[in-house]
Amino acid sequence: MNNISALSSLSEGTTATVTEMNSTGDMRRRLMDMGLIEGTKVICLHRSPAGDPIAYLIRGAVIALRKEDTGKILVRTDQLAE
Repeated sequence: MNNISALSSLSEGTTATVTEMNSTGDMRRRLMDMGLIEGTKVICLHRSPAGDPIAYLIRGAVIALRKEDTGKILVRTDQLAE
């Protein structure tokens, strides 16, 4: 089953694939420069105690992003049937 949600809603340890970027302007460019484009695998590593920012593993680099920015990125999580 495929689930589409905002990147900011991932739980720690969850792996997902970017399906859509709804950011605009300079932030969109920055995210794309970091390698956050459609098809990129992302792992949610850690949420700060206050919940913002959140650390993600993106293309081998750990990057902390704000919920404000990751809420505009849609991802698909694949849950395997057991």
